[in-house]
Amino acid sequence: MAEEIRAEMVANVWKVVVKAGDVVSDGDTLVILESMKMEIPVLTEANGTVRQVAVNEGDVVQEGDLIAVVE
Repeated sequence: MAEEIRAEMVANVWKVVVKAGDVVSDGDTLVILESMKMEIPVLTEANGTVRQVAVNEGDVVQEGDLIAVVE
């Protein structure tokens, strides 16, 4: 079953930590967002393989935008 990880706020994508094909565990950081000079890690809540990373460093995400898919 795939888990879609979505942005919880408007933010800049500061750093992309994973790439498609990476194996991740519950609690691993996928990307780091920056908002109001704060770094906010986006974590996975599942064990699995990253199937898609939908953002690039420097992108601006809106609340609800897809960040990654983990299967």
